[in-house]
Amino acid sequence: MGLFNFFSKNKEAQKETLDKGLEKTKESFFGKLTRAVAGKSKVDDDVLDNLEEVLVTSDVGVDTTLNIIERIEARVARDKYVGTSELNHILRDEIAQLLTENNTTDTEGFTISSDQRPYVIMVVGVNGVGKTTTIGKLAWQFKQAGLKVMLGAADTFRAAAVEQISIWGERVGVPVVKQQMGADPASVAFDTLQSAVANNADVVLIDTAGRLHNKKGLMDELSKIKRVMQKVIPTAPQDVMLVLDGSTGQNAFEQARQFTAATEVSSIAITKLDGTAKGGVVLGISDQFKIPVRYIGLGEGMEDLQPFNSREFVNSLFG
Repeated sequence: MGLFNFFSKNKEAQKETLDKGLEKTKESFFGKLTRAVAGKSKVDDDVLDNLEEVLVTSDVGVDTTLNIIERIEARVARDKYVGTSELNHILRDEIAQLLTENNTTDTEGFTISSDQRPYVIMVVGVNGVGKTTTIGKLAWQFKQAGLKVMLGAADTFRAAAVEQISIWGERVGVPVVKQQMGADPASVAFDTLQSAVANNADVVLIDTAGRLHNKKGLMDELSKIKRVMQKVIPTAPQDVMLVLDGSTGQNAFEQARQFTAATEVSSIAITKLDGTAKGGVVLGISDQFKIPVRYIGLGEGMEDLQPFNSREFVNSLFG
């Protein structure tokens, strides 16, 4: 049963949320783009230089920006003449194609087959990015999809973290396995998986400490959690999800670099895209890390954590 089934009934509402969530990004991006082509009728070197600046300052990232510019240069050379009036359409095509080539399109949430249960998702990311909130919203969505969910409070570094995930558990109506502050995170994960197996849970979400200590310390802790979980479920975790705060722009890139170096991240959720003009970060992270962006956060509501669909994202961004 795929989680996307839950959203397929709410397609129109989902599109409205996406359009609204990207409003500030769209206004900022197209405002800059309009200024970049002012007084120009043809896409020439000056326009391409200005476009490069627009993309970089929209948090698309330098490498992805250069890739996009190269694509547009090739198109201009092939077509001999490209008017600035066509630039929006060309940009839309090239960005969509770039994401398609990188296999980052249409992950549409998690698909959990019956032979994978309990499906274990270990959630990583620094404090303040919306990690525990993302876990709570995912738990609610899984439950709405008819799955039995369990949470593990393995961020024992902060008392507030255990309290926060406990509150989410109560709100959503799913059990939370926890120990006292300072307990061994791997021990909490072990207990959570044992309980999940005993209670025939379908999905387990494991919270982890959000501090970015030295890379070796982070790697050792996350590796230990995985090793201990595999004593209960040899294939666990089936997914390591990195949560990033989209409103931090380039800082999200740096966090992605550090976490992907410290552990085998298999999916990404980018939160807090509503209320920021930095939505271009989704394009850059999708392109640069070659890791599926599985969810984007577009508001406070439970449904506002949406499965990422690159085609719909690009369509919404360009209107």
